[in-house]
Amino acid sequence: MNDKKILSAEHTKRPSESLNNEETNSLASTVILLRSIWCTLWLSFLTMVDVSLRKAGREVISPRVKLWAQRLLKYAHVNYVVHYEKPWSIESGRRYVLMSNHRSYFDIPLVLAAIPGTVRMIGKQELFKVPIWGQGMIAAEFVPIDRNDPKNSMKSLTRAKELMENGVLIWLAPEGTRSPNGKMQPLRKGGFLLARQTDAVIIPIGLRGTETVMPPSGFKINSGKHLSVHVGTPIDTALLSRSEKRELPLRITEDLKKLSGEIA
Repeated sequence: MNDKKILSAEHTKRPSESLNNEETNSLASTVILLRSIWCTLWLSFLTMVDVSLRKAGREVISPRVKLWAQRLLKYAHVNYVVHYEKPWSIESGRRYVLMSNHRSYFDIPLVLAAIPGTVRMIGKQELFKVPIWGQGMIAAEFVPIDRNDPKNSMKSLTRAKELMENGVLIWLAPEGTRSPNGKMQPLRKGGFLLARQTDAVIIPIGLRGTETVMPPSGFKINSGKHLSVHVGTPIDTALLSRSEKRELPLRITEDLKKLSGEIA
């Protein structure tokens, strides 16, 4: 009996030990964040210079986008796996719209690292106002969108169409913002309009665990997490009837809930 009490006491953390662990974790998070910011700013600056002065094309910029994503995952000591519900490959001449759930800013490097091909994101315009990073994203052909301005939103969709004509896979989060609780939010219509107008193939993608790396509130980064990307069955909008196209938001909502693990 006494031995059990002694064993229990030995395994009880003292307040000072808990405080030290918190300080260590906080320091580690800060170091990861600073390394990520430096990498982002440096590669963004290089991209701006290469595009504006050297007229660099996608053969230079696309590997750099992948490199940026892979480095951020490496800094955070993140491991990930990709699961395919049904094997698919990129067909020449077809247009693709990737749609995923959105739980964290860490969704961005995860998708860019995990999905093959030349992927570019449609993102809220606020991200593009971040000094250097915003200009770097524009130089890399990412597409800003003003969700509150329908006229400018249509310009963004037109730009996305131009990229799709040149073999770029367009990725967007139809929720329009990060989920505060991990649950799917109502989907916005812009991505579905883009897919219908271009007869695109929609690829639903469920992201799991990114909110454990970087929660939706704040910029703290937790290292050593295991993430997964679940790629669903492609949906060819060119083969859908009018009624099936109208039902796409509901269909994608259900697909993303299943792929992201929200429902079984």
